[in-house]
Amino acid sequence: MYVCLCNGFRDCELKALGARGVRCPETAYAMLGGQPKCGSCLETAQNVLSSSCGTDNDGLTDKAA
Repeated sequence: MYVCLCNGFRDCELKALGARGVRCPETAYAMLGGQPKCGSCLETAQNVLSSSCGTDNDGLTDKAA
């Protein structure tokens, strides 16, 4: 699914960065070679990055519960 239409960034790209610990959409976009333009995607991008935390079992998830 496309998250950012202005840059053509897909959720799979953001999920991969989220799994590496990236939490900021602006940082993720810079790592993908772009920057936010209209900004309407930033909330969705943030949700994708946040939901990707620890998906590759890299120890980034909070185990305290």
